[in-house]
Formats: sequence, structure tokens, C-alpha cells
Amino acid sequence: MDTNENTLDTSRQDNVGRILDAAERLFKHYGYTKTNVADIARDLGMSPANIYRFFSSKADIHQALASRMLDGSYQAALANAKRPVSATERLRNHVLQQHRFTLETMLDEKKVHEMVVIAIEQQWPVIEQHLERIRVVIAGLIKDGIEAGEFREQDHQLASECFMSSMVILCHPQLIADCLLESRIGKPEDLVEFGLRALR
Repeated sequence: MDTNENTLDTSRQDNVGRILDAAERLFKHYGYTKTNVADIARDLGMSPANIYRFFSSKADIHQALASRMLDGSYQAALANAKRPVSATERLRNHVLQQHRFTLETMLDEKKVHEMVVIAIEQQWPVIEQHLERIRVVIAGLIKDGIEAGEFREQDHQLASECFMSSMVILCHPQLIADCLLESRIGKPEDLVEFGLRALR
């Protein structure tokens, strides 16, 4: 790739980043449904046509934002998986970390929660891709635990599916929102310990 192509690629990434930053700011302030492409263009001092050079629609911008948000969650999961501690501790921390991420990133801001709910309801590929990447991380942690003698012998792929299903109430934005005021729901730490006992 020559210097001109490098410059064009960097310029494109900069523009995409600026558009996503502006969209996220407006979505958080006004809400996703009340913000349109013209609002984003106006905030950036450019024409809507310029936005459409990089994104085909508002939904396309939304998907890119969801992907960026979820990538932060995935990178945190990867960093945790590489820590030099037991598989049990890494798996416990993974769930609690993802729970905190969901609370802080997706629920503390009501307008952000609206974006997440729309993404889930419309079954966007970025959500499915994220869940699959997280499943691979969890399967790896369970496999480590089996090899270290922390968990009993079992199919680590099946175990990862079951573990994720049992922990979904701690990581799914809509379920968390629905259960926040439910006093009979166990504490996150209690639910994680319950899931870990099933692996032993």
C-alpha cells in the first residue's frame, strides 16, 4: 500500500470515528429514535450526503456503534482470560466483569439502553458475533479448569453453552433491567458460585 492509500485509509477511519462519536453523543442525549442522520451531520458541520459516504443509513451507524461498544466488552474478556490465576477465578471475574460492563455501559444511560434493546430486538449480526466470541472465551476457561483439575471431566463446549445460559440473567441488558428491583433474585456473586459448582 503506498503513502496516498495509507493517507486515504487513515482519513476514512478518522471520519468514521468522528461520525460515530457524534452519533453516540446525540443518541445518549436525545435518544436513538429522536435522532436522524441530518442531526448528526449538523453536529459535525457537514452535509448528510457526506455521512452517507461512510454509512448507508442510521441503522448502519447504530450497528457500528454497537460493534464498538461490544468490542470493549470482548477485549476486557480476553484480558481477563489471560490473567495468571486459576480458571475458577478467571471465570468468576469474567461474569462479574461482564455484569458490571452491562450495568455501567448499557443501563446507566437510559438512551443507551434504548439502543441496545433495538439491537437485540432486530437480531443484528453484531450481537450474535459478540456472543459467539464470548462463548469461545468461556469454553477456553472451562477447558483450562478441566485440565487443571478444578472442574470435572466434561465436554467443555457443551459446558460453555450451559454456563452462558445460566449466567444470562447477569449479562443480558433487558433481563438485568427487568430484574434490578426484584429482591428475590440472588446476588450476582451467589449466582456465579452456583454456576461454578455445577462445573466441579
